[in-house]
Amino acid sequence: MLERPCPICRKPVPWETTPTRPFCSERCKTRDLGAWSSENYRVEVAPGSEEDEDTHDASPSSEAF
Repeated sequence: MLERPCPICRKPVPWETTPTRPFCSERCKTRDLGAWSSENYRVEVAPGSEEDEDTHDASPSSEAF
């Protein structure tokens, strides 16, 4: 049986039989979600690749057709 460590507590997780995989439990799954929502984890963005939301028009352009 394939086992991987839980990303939060490092406990071995049986991959095929654990419904919360890659986490060992709902508790670890919730801790991970909380870390993302409180911005403890971040995805790196290359400088200059962030788009300004004000520059995008919500209506479709007639030039696209």
